[in-house]
Amino acid sequence: MRLPVAGWLAVIVLAVLAGALSNFGDLRWWRVAASVALMAAVVLGAVWLCRLRVSVAEEDGEVWLHVDDAKLPMSAVAEVQMLEGTAYSDALGVALHPLAFVVQRPWIGRGVRVVLDDSEDPTPYWIVSSRRPDRLKAALTASREPVEA
Repeated sequence: MRLPVAGWLAVIVLAVLAGALSNFGDLRWWRVAASVALMAAVVLGAVWLCRLRVSVAEEDGEVWLHVDDAKLPMSAVAEVQMLEGTAYSDALGVALHPLAFVVQRPWIGRGVRVVLDDSEDPTPYWIVSSRRPDRLKAALTASREPVEA
């Protein structure tokens, strides 16, 4: 869920502007240090927003969807849908269920909806942003197919 190049340029411009405006042209050491700390905070905030990883991995004989710290066993998945464009924005808008688990970034305009089939879990589905929702859907659906011996 990394920022695109234009996003990083915007972060750098914002950090420089915030640092420059915070010291009002006064170059005393403590104002310069505060400006540098503010610029570092802006950049570290952007890095923190981009830290999430989405992966499909096998653990102890079962396939799991990992979204940052959250884990979902594929045995609890009923359906995987790819969402792009209007379908993605609609899924995050008025049609969003209040108990849905959502991990999205505004700079990514597509993702997948993973519909759950677990009577003990009140979460109806997960919506996860992805730059390559087709690959994520393929990995999730391939892990659900029965293996023939």
